[in-house]
Amino acid sequence: MRILIVNTSEQSGGAAVAAHRLKDALNNSGDKARMLVRDKQTDDVSVVGLRQSWRQQWRFLWERWCIFLHLHFSRKNLFKLDIANTGTDITRLREFKEADVIHLHWVNQGMLSLTNIRKILDSGKPVVWTMHDVWPATAICHLTLGCQNFKSQCCRCKYLPGKGSENDLAAKVWKRKQAMLRGRNIWFVACSKWLAGEAKKSALLKNQQITTIPNPIDTRVFYPKDKVAARQRLGLPIEGRLLLFVSQRVTHANKGMNYLVEACKELTEKQPEMAKTTGIVILGGHAEDFDGKFQMPTYPLGYISDTQRIVDVYNAADLFVLPSLSENLPNTIMEAMACGVPCIGFNVGGIPEMIEHRICGYVAKYKDIDDLARGINWVLNEADHDSLAKQALRKVHTKYSEQAVALQYTEVYHEAMAYNQIF
Repeated sequence: MRILIVNTSEQSGGAAVAAHRLKDALNNSGDKARMLVRDKQTDDVSVVGLRQSWRQQWRFLWERWCIFLHLHFSRKNLFKLDIANTGTDITRLREFKEADVIHLHWVNQGMLSLTNIRKILDSGKPVVWTMHDVWPATAICHLTLGCQNFKSQCCRCKYLPGKGSENDLAAKVWKRKQAMLRGRNIWFVACSKWLAGEAKKSALLKNQQITTIPNPIDTRVFYPKDKVAARQRLGLPIEGRLLLFVSQRVTHANKGMNYLVEACKELTEKQPEMAKTTGIVILGGHAEDFDGKFQMPTYPLGYISDTQRIVDVYNAADLFVLPSLSENLPNTIMEAMACGVPCIGFNVGGIPEMIEHRICGYVAKYKDIDDLARGINWVLNEADHDSLAKQALRKVHTKYSEQAVALQYTEVYHEAMAYNQIF
C-alpha cells in the first residue's frame, strides 16, 4: 500500500515530528509511505518538498495579510487563526497520482486551501486526516478557549475584534468548510480521546468518520541511558536532582512555564534545602529568558535539533514537568516516558490519557499551583522512582510503539479504501 503523508513542515512543530515518525513506522511495517511538505529540511529521500518559488512565500503572506486585515491590523492573534484561502494543488504531482491513500496532517499556513482539499476529495482517492488540534472541526481557530460555537456553527469569534458578529470571518470560513465536505467522506483520526470527543461535538464533522490513534515513537531512539554519562555529555551537574521542561518556544504562555516557576517557589519556601539539591533544566527557544527566575539553579540549554542530544537531555532528568494549559497528545511527554522519566502535567486535553496518575507520574489539578508543587514533591521525595520509570516504559511500549500505531493506521487505510470502492 502506498501512502502519501501531507504536512506543512518536515520537522518544525509537534505535528511535523508525529507525521515524520508515522512515515517511518509505516515503512518499517512493510508499507510504502512518502511525505510531502512545503518546508523540506533534511536530505531524507522519502520526504518530497514542494518546488520552492515566490508563489509559496506569497501564499503564506497572502493568508496572513487577510487575517491581519480582519484583526483590524492587530498582531495579537495573527498566528492563532488559519483560513486556508490559498495553497498548492498537489493533485498534479506524481507522488499524489501514485498514492493509494492521501493522509493529511497539519496543512495550514498556505500549504493547502479548502479548494485544494476539495479537489483531493474529488480525485476519488481515500483521504485520512490526522487532527493535531481542533482546527479541522472549527472554522478558523486551533484552540477554542472554551468556546462551544463549533457545536452548531462558528460565528461571533472571540479571537476577532469585538468578538466578531453573526457574519464574521469565522462564519464565512465555516460555510466554505461545509461546502468542502458536502457529499464527501474523510476518515478523521484524533491523536487523543479528548480531541476525538471534541471533534464528535462539531456540527461540521457530524457525518464524518472519527477515530482515535496516538502518535508513534521510535523506542530504538528514545530509551533509557546512563544518567551520569548523559549529564556529563551535556555539562550538567552529576549530583542532585534535575527537573526538566521542554518546549519549542518556552516563553509561549500556553506552555505554562510561569506555573512551574510559582510551584518551585512554593517548594523552596517549604523546603529551603531544595534550592541547593534540585535544579531546573530548560530545553527550547528563549530558554535563557527564565534564567534567574527560579530560586533553584537553572540550566537553560536553548534550542537543540540533534536527536541524540535531546535523548541525553531526557535521560539526564529525574522528572519531566509540562504544565501546559491546553494540549492534545504532547510528543515531549511521550519522549520522556520512553526514556523512563516520570512526568507531571495538568489535567487537560490528552495529558491524563498519557500520565497514569500516581502510576507513571502525577496529574495535577488544572492551573493549581499547589497541586503542581505537591506532585513534584511526591515524585521526588515520596514515590518509588524505579516503579514510576518501569510503568512509564510499559505505557510507551504497549500504546505508542511504532508497530502498534502503524497497525492501527493500516486498518484505517484499508477501511477507507474499501469504502471508496463501494461508493
